Formats: sequence, C-alpha cells, structure tokens
Amino acid sequence: MPLETLDVQALAEKTGNLYETVAIAAKRARQNAANEKAELEEKLSYFEGFGPEVEDARMQEEQARTSIEFEERPKPTEVAIEEVQNDEIYHRFPEDGGETEEAPMAEL
Repeated sequence: MPLETLDVQALAEKTGNLYETVAIAAKRARQNAANEKAELEEKLSYFEGFGPEVEDARMQEEQARTSIEFEERPKPTEVAIEEVQNDEIYHRFPEDGGETEEAPMAEL
C-alpha cells in the first residue's frame, strides 16, 4: 500500500485540538485491533481441535489462507484515521459530575 499524506489541519478541526483527535483515533485503533484479534482467534480456534494425525496439507493451506486474509486487511490505525476523516466516530468526555459532554465523531 502506498503512503498517503494526511492534512493535519483538517484532522485538528474535527475536535479543535490535534492531540485530542490523535488520542481519539488511537483509542479507536486499539478497539479495531482487539476486534480483529478476537475474530482471527475465533477462526483459527477451529484448527486447534485436530490432532497431528488429522492435519494434512489442506488444513495447513486453509489455516495459512485465513492468516494471510487478516494480514492483507487494512491496519487498525488506517481504519481509525479514515473513520475520523469521514466523521464516523462518536466520542464523549465524562464530566466530574457524572454527566457527559457529547461531541459528534462511532462510539468509543
């Protein structure tokens, strides 16, 4: 995948603070990574039940194909930045009094 430059000013305008936007994108990237890891582990858990006597070339190929499929997906950080750019993220900040301030950017 080719590198792509980002307009940091446009990112900063999303929340009014570039560092805040980066923190939101980072949290969303961690969520994306955790979801992908859980999905991969679920798919690979199918192969754990078979013993060495049952494992054959087809099983190994299928397991490798599953792993490659996940490696070829966009990285969680890329997805998170794209979500920020497209205003697909919803975030809020907890207040001291228990109420929350809502800001328009998918829920974290």
